[in-house]
Amino acid sequence: MNDNNDILKVAGLKKHYKDKAAVTGLSFAFSSGEFVGLLGPNGAGKTTTIKMLTGLIRPSSGTIHYYGSDFQQESQKTKALIGVVPQQNNLDRDLTAYENLYLHAILYGIPKAARNARIDELLDFSGLADYRNRQVKTFSGGTMRRLVILRALLHEPKILFLDEPTVGLDPQIRRVIWDFIVKINRMKNTTILLTTHYIEEAERLCKRVLIINDGAIIVDGDPEALKDGIGHFVLELHKDESIEEEFFDTRPDALAALEKSTYPCKVRGVTLEDVFLKLTGRRINV
Repeated sequence: MNDNNDILKVAGLKKHYKDKAAVTGLSFAFSSGEFVGLLGPNGAGKTTTIKMLTGLIRPSSGTIHYYGSDFQQESQKTKALIGVVPQQNNLDRDLTAYENLYLHAILYGIPKAARNARIDELLDFSGLADYRNRQVKTFSGGTMRRLVILRALLHEPKILFLDEPTVGLDPQIRRVIWDFIVKINRMKNTTILLTTHYIEEAERLCKRVLIINDGAIIVDGDPEALKDGIGHFVLELHKDESIEEEFFDTRPDALAALEKSTYPCKVRGVTLEDVFLKLTGRRINV
C-alpha cells in the first residue's frame, strides 16, 4: 500500500487490562476510500481496537497515525477526521431527528450559518427528510440506526468507524442499512472500518477484511481471494457430535466425496467463516 495515500496507519498496537491482553500487537494501514471489515467472534478484540482508534481508550503501546499525524500527540486535530457509530442507538428519543442533529452540529463546532443546510443535505442523502420533525421515539430500529450513522457524518469525516451497525436488526432492515453504508463509501469516498461478526455482512460489503482472533490479526486480504485460498466448495459432514468440513476446488469433486460419505452431509460454497475455521479450528460466531 502506498504510504502517501494512507489515511490511517497503525503499528504494534496493544491493549492490556491487568493480566489480560485484549489486543496483542496490531499493524495495518488503510487508504482513502477503502471499505474494510474487522471480522471476528465476540471477545476477539474488535471493539477494543475501535475504542483505541477513536480515542476512547489509550493503547498500552503502539502508534496510530492519521494522515501522518500522531493520534496521541495531535488528538484534537485528528479527531476531526473521524466519525464514530457505536453499537447503541444513543439518540435523545424525546427530540426530533432535526433536533438531535442540530445538537451534535453544535458539539462538532459546525458554524451556525452552515448547520441547517448541512442537516437538510444529509437528511435528503439518507432518505430521512420526511422524518425531520418527528420524535426519535416514534422511529423503527432501522430508522434510528440510519440517524445514528447520519449524525456521525455531520462534520464530514474522512474515516467512519461502524461498530456492529446492524446488530439486533431483522434481515430486511439490515439490508437497508447495508445500502446506506455503501452509498456513503461510494458517493462520499469515505473510508469505512466496519466491525462485525456477521459473515454475510462482511462478504457483501467489504473489499478487504482483517480477521482478528484472540486480539491478533490472523489474516488480511480480499474476501474472494481468501476464500479461493482454501477452495471453492465445502462438504459438510454431520457427525454424531460435530460438523466437519472438507474443501474442494470443484463441485464435481465435492459431490463425488458426498456420494462416498457414510454421514449425513451437504455441499455448499466456501464462506469467510470457513477461512476462519480453517485457520483457528473454531467458528466465528462462537
